[in-house]
Amino acid sequence: MTELQPAIQSEYVSWSALPTRPRLTWPGGAKLAVCVLLHLEHAEFLPPAGTVPPNSLVRRGPYPALSDIHSTSVNEYGNRVGIFRVMDALDTHGVRATAAIDAVVASRYSEIVSRCRERSWELIGHATTGSRLLTQSMTEAEELAYLRNALDAVAEVAERRPRGWAGLDYTETTRTARLLAELGVDYVCDWPNDEQPYDLVVPTGRLTSLPVAIHLDDVFTHYKRGIPMDRWARSVREAFDQLVIDGAGSGRLLVLGLHPWLVGHPFRIGHVERVLAHMAASPDVWLATGSEVVDWFRGPDAYRSA
Repeated sequence: MTELQPAIQSEYVSWSALPTRPRLTWPGGAKLAVCVLLHLEHAEFLPPAGTVPPNSLVRRGPYPALSDIHSTSVNEYGNRVGIFRVMDALDTHGVRATAAIDAVVASRYSEIVSRCRERSWELIGHATTGSRLLTQSMTEAEELAYLRNALDAVAEVAERRPRGWAGLDYTETTRTARLLAELGVDYVCDWPNDEQPYDLVVPTGRLTSLPVAIHLDDVFTHYKRGIPMDRWARSVREAFDQLVIDGAGSGRLLVLGLHPWLVGHPFRIGHVERVLAHMAASPDVWLATGSEVVDWFRGPDAYRSA
């Protein structure tokens, strides 16, 4: 009988059992690398016809011609108030974020961009706006234009090409990884299928996946699934502690997605503070940006025995 081979989920992903890999190490002997990924987005009041918004921005009710002003206004709260509260929380605990910013935030919210750069945060590509998802219905030319627009907008304000990409709602099409690699992007934060960095299989360039902890993302847990914030914060701390334990054998990675329009409210920020304090107090964590993780992973010391 022919032995069955492991199923391949995608042309971009080769199956790999974590226990069979070489031992991954992090700088200073850390057992866990943590990357705080902020999503900075502009929600259009009325997205153009033919575009697909995230679930939180879909127009509801019996009046489809009307915009959902509640969702767009809440989203904008993050750019007017929430982001600055989140910045203060990260500053308190010495955390530099990786900020995924869409083209509108990059070009029109100069105060936010300036404050990100003052903190030496990494700016990466995200979307054209926070209300237009990548979809399979796009042609390749349309998707390529979308990606170029988003990346060029970040490059202009960051004064360097963005090395990373995090899709709006972590969405990609079957072409996205290939196109991003062709455009010179080094890493993506959309695939939640691992706890270590790994290289995607692309025909051109090199594209590393930094797996996102989708079940700890604030929108996916608290907003969409209705899990209370105190339970969300406890889940993040519990995951952190377990990953540190597991990382004693081979280093682990936690990419934690946060949205200032959600966690930047005064009744939620305290939970974020407690999560950050728990992480920052650990001697076993390396708090890093996406590019720092990728550079170490690709460098000579990642798999050197301690």
